[in-house]
Amino acid sequence: MYAYINGKIADKANNYVVIDAGGVGYKIYMSPTTIEKLKDVGEMQKVHTYYYVREDNISLYGFLSNEELRMFELLLSVSGIGAKSAVQILASITPSAFALAVISNDVSKIVKIPGIGNKTAARIILELKDKLKTEQAMTKDEKIEQAIHEDNKDSEAVTALQVLGYTSKEIDKALESIDIRGLGVEEIIKKALGILGK
Repeated sequence: MYAYINGKIADKANNYVVIDAGGVGYKIYMSPTTIEKLKDVGEMQKVHTYYYVREDNISLYGFLSNEELRMFELLLSVSGIGAKSAVQILASITPSAFALAVISNDVSKIVKIPGIGNKTAARIILELKDKLKTEQAMTKDEKIEQAIHEDNKDSEAVTALQVLGYTSKEIDKALESIDIRGLGVEEIIKKALGILGK
């Protein structure tokens, strides 16, 4: 409904800002770290917004970049993640670092975010990995492109090993001990078979 609001900052609080645009004061919820980056009260500010509608809640959430807004929208698509949790995640990690952690299955990095445990981190990776790979394919971030490439090789190797009759648990355990960087799919499969054959 509102792509962005451009107006004068009328007020700042701990978790929201009020922007006066055309004589209307918009209360926009933001993370404290984002509020710190805003201009001073009385100055003009453009804020990208998300119009959040639930049965018991209609709110505006604000972001300083389209990248943050898009990541917020993706986080809301994860079951069990609400708007407040999504804002908390974005306050703790940059969108590109978060995308890299999800694509490269870095659970340890995701659980460092306050309020995110192992189960939630696993669910985030499961539900967002493919979406993020598609999304990030349009960017030119070399680290993310490399992580996508490594993950694709990993997926191909897993599929091939499953065809050979190994279970997901056996395959995951074998692949944990292999550094796949710089290896081709065939080399990954050979190394995994060497471990699985013991």
